[in-house]
Amino acid sequence: MQLKNKTAVITGSTSGIGLGIARELARAGADIVLNSFTDSDDDHALAASVAEEFGVGARYIRADMSKGDECRALIAQAGVCDILVNNAGIQHVAPVDEFPVEKWDAIIAINLTSAFHTIASALPMMRKAGWGRVVNIASAHGLTASPYKSAYIAAKHGIVGLSKTVALETAEEPITCNAICPGYVLTPLVEAQIPDTMKEYGMNREDVIANVMLKRQPSKQFATVEQMGGTTVFLCSSAADQITGTTISVDGGWTAL
Repeated sequence: MQLKNKTAVITGSTSGIGLGIARELARAGADIVLNSFTDSDDDHALAASVAEEFGVGARYIRADMSKGDECRALIAQAGVCDILVNNAGIQHVAPVDEFPVEKWDAIIAINLTSAFHTIASALPMMRKAGWGRVVNIASAHGLTASPYKSAYIAAKHGIVGLSKTVALETAEEPITCNAICPGYVLTPLVEAQIPDTMKEYGMNREDVIANVMLKRQPSKQFATVEQMGGTTVFLCSSAADQITGTTISVDGGWTAL
């Protein structure tokens, strides 16, 4: 699974799942483009640290994934995009009849529409190079639903459908497009929620994780960002040349229920 001489652009990749994927792609030899909307010194330092740790090229490029022109500019500024990982996403929870319109619009823009723009911009580069991989980070909620997450679930279902369409449009080319559907992944953001949830339910850490946070995840274990990265690397390998237009669930059995 060596990806030397390939360049990967990962949206929303300065922390959590995105950074985990970027690190595993770098470990496999790919040059990396990190992205967020902040453009801080820490963002650029993070790219430099990935480059030093794995001996690959790594850059940071700012782009606001809620803006289509910036999504396309990200790919253009990267200059090369052999591997595109659409990971950027946000969440909001509310009943559908009370869901703030601005939150709906932002979630659809960042979680779904951004992937349309980046894919549309990256495909010509992949065709010119004669090889490409698109990996869209969907969710278990791209295959099933929960109450109060209408925008997120609509967007993630949309990502699954978009992945299938792009796969069909590139089926006769050496380009694949797939969606990874994680359940709960232990990220710094999720880790930070555990103490407050323990207080809210009056439970210890283990009970909160098993009976509240992972209630729908039969394995009762979080997926890790390294596992998300490893799954992405596999989809970029020659072993996955004939895997396209499908979903891979990394959800501890959630969608088997």
